[in-house]
Amino acid sequence: MLWGYEMDSRHMRHFVALAETLHFGRAAARMNMSQPPFSRQIAGIENELGVKLVERNSRNVSLTPAGKRFLEDSRGVLAQFDAACRDAQLVASGMKGELRLGFTMHAAHGTVPKLVRRYSEARPDVRLILEETIPTAIDEMLVDGKLDAAVTFAPHGVQLNSVSLARDRLSLIVPAGHPLAARKIVGAADLAGHSLIAAPATVAPTLRNAISDYHLAAGVVPSFIYEPRLQHTIVQLVAEGLGIALVPETVCSTLAEGVVAVSLRDPPAFDIVLVTPAVSSNPAVAPLVEVARRLRRG
Repeated sequence: MLWGYEMDSRHMRHFVALAETLHFGRAAARMNMSQPPFSRQIAGIENELGVKLVERNSRNVSLTPAGKRFLEDSRGVLAQFDAACRDAQLVASGMKGELRLGFTMHAAHGTVPKLVRRYSEARPDVRLILEETIPTAIDEMLVDGKLDAAVTFAPHGVQLNSVSLARDRLSLIVPAGHPLAARKIVGAADLAGHSLIAAPATVAPTLRNAISDYHLAAGVVPSFIYEPRLQHTIVQLVAEGLGIALVPETVCSTLAEGVVAVSLRDPPAFDIVLVTPAVSSNPAVAPLVEVARRLRRG
């Protein structure tokens, strides 16, 4: 019975060789076989299928209608099988597959687009899944296997590796018309008495600690009035005149209308890094790390 026959790719390749040459001797030579065992292979296929695939006589070989259809289907199956083999090899080499890249909002303003472009040029057949999230979620998502890599602040997890991508620093943003908006540079002491908008430490501890330490080093106690999770929301609240904020300098490249950036004296600085699990089963990660290293070198 047809559905009980255990056909493998070798049987199909033998038949395709015969169908394309219409000569047992030449087909056997193509398959690196002598003619008698090759002929038995073809006869075995016909016996198992219970149909005649070729007409034979002393002068020529021709395909039966069933043989013509079997040739067409065999070519399709073999093409899919060969493609599956190639895909498996490409995925194993990191040339094809899928990579889940997380990032924090501040990184989306410069570092992530450059990294994504260069990686896509180097690995065009790897599908990048981009996921913007908060800094405190990234380490856990990497360890849990929900992300393959991420662009964020320097990690705290011992199970993570990192490659430095860029050095960022804090800048002051204020509403247009604010007393500090006309200043070219502002020191920590100048921030005394002003209401601050910043992400909470539970969301972005690196940023929150840098802001607090900058104030405290000058003897100024920071006064946080609003604590949204995202930098974009912080910028919008500043635009509404609800306070001032210290944000990564990269965020200042696309400020909302009515918001002015002012340089800080001796601003806090921090590394933006590509973070990956210490051990990854995804072959597409290693090429990303190499692209990140080249990006850092310029």
